[in-house]
Amino acid sequence: MKSVLISALVAAGVMASAPAFANKDLATKSGCMACHAVDKKLVGPAYQDVAKKYKAADEAALVAKVKAGGKGVWGPIPMPPNAAVKDADVHTLVKWILAGAK
Repeated sequence: MKSVLISALVAAGVMASAPAFANKDLATKSGCMACHAVDKKLVGPAYQDVAKKYKAADEAALVAKVKAGGKGVWGPIPMPPNAAVKDADVHTLVKWILAGAK
């Protein structure tokens, strides 16, 4: 009985942490990590810096910016449009970024 309880707790912990890993994996799969990192500036800003600048109320605007691309907010290098990334994936990524990309 004790081993079943321990197994259930371990499984619950893995499932609780899975979304964070899944979202970083999704960012990598979607090509985002080529220009962004979680905690440092690459070509584009660090996701943690984006989370500091924007709030949950900015989610729709950020989703639109990710899809359409943008320029002039973080420097002279524009972010290209990400039209090939599924809308649901963009929403997932923006929520993850706004939550601090952890």
